[in-house]
This record gives sequence, structure tokens and C-alpha cells, in this order.
Amino acid sequence: MEPLTLTTERLVLRTVGPQDTDAVYAAAQDPDIQRWTTIPSPYLPEHARGFTERMVPDGWANGSMFTFGLFLPAGDLVGMLGVTMVSLGVGEIGFWGTKEHRGRGYVTEAAAAVSRWAFTDRAIDRLEWRAEVGNTASRAVAQRAGFTMEGTLRSAINNKGVRRDCWIGSLLPSDLSLPSTSPYLPAPAQPPAPDPTPTVTPTPYRADV
Repeated sequence: MEPLTLTTERLVLRTVGPQDTDAVYAAAQDPDIQRWTTIPSPYLPEHARGFTERMVPDGWANGSMFTFGLFLPAGDLVGMLGVTMVSLGVGEIGFWGTKEHRGRGYVTEAAAAVSRWAFTDRAIDRLEWRAEVGNTASRAVAQRAGFTMEGTLRSAINNKGVRRDCWIGSLLPSDLSLPSTSPYLPAPAQPPAPDPTPTVTPTPYRADV
């Protein structure tokens, strides 16, 4: 599909291209972005060019990944957000914010807008969020955007050759009062699991005469 532009109260969300390569390269020098995401480290100019000139446009063209640069109206890059299709009707959201613009809610604002777009325009019925255990900043953004934390997956992320545990959360159309493309039947509430501790009945004291 053709890339599109979304707007929020404070942001312009648009695809990135060669004109944004320098801004992406500069932002990705942040040690926190290199630590907590799977981008290459060190992050070189050719990595930025490959991202803006090939990876992003290819993802839009074949419908596999929808990447938005998060920009202030004045043109400053404040973050990056993408939705990668992982299976039929299921996408995985990922994001990072530039160091100088963190703490202002920009990425949360963008995540909420892109999630609504994914549900209404891309027939997505489940958005997943994953982050390495310990990435509390990403987790906070996901929770503020409405994601429900579902647990921890062991060895589910490969970050620069090291497998790591990750948190997983999800957002459904019904969480935003939107319809799903397919009916959703939640599992019935399960009764509490029985106490695994065995019950031991003491043997009465018996004295043989």
C-alpha cells in the first residue's frame, strides 16, 4: 500500500525517506536506543540509509511493516514507531523516542493513534507489544496506550546475538470500543487453581501396651 500520514494533537506521523536519514542516524546514536532495541550497535550511516531508503519503503509496499516517523509540526524528529505483521490479523508494535524529547508523552500519543488506525484501516484484530524484561520505559508507554500486560516469555527476543526474556502485552479493538473483523469469544473465567500443598492428616498418638 501507499504510505499515509496521520496527525495527532501535537504530532505529524509520516513515513521516512532519504531526507530523514541524518536525523535517524543522529537519534540512533543514543546508547539507550542501542541497548533496548534490536538496531545494530554501533549504528553506522549505512544502517540509517538502509532503513530510510529500503526497509521502510519496502515494508509499506508489500504490507509487511508500517513505519511512521514521529515529527513535531516544526519538523523535529521525536521518535519512530512501526507495526510489523506477524500473522493474519496480528501486528506487533515497536517504538523508540529521541533522547531530547522523552518524558512528554509523544510516543504514547503516537501509539494510541497508530493502534486505532491499525484496527480501523488494516483489519488488525490484535496488536502485540514486546520488550526485554527491564525495559520499564517501553512498558510504561504501552500501558499508557492501553495495552494489557500478559506475562513474560522466556528466551523470546534475540538482541544482538543474545537471547533474552521479554514482557508481552496486547491491545484489542474492543479495548478501544471498536469492532473486530472476526468475532472474539474470550475464554470463561477460570476458578482459582487448587493449593498444590498436600494436606497431611496427623496420625493420632497411639501407645501400645
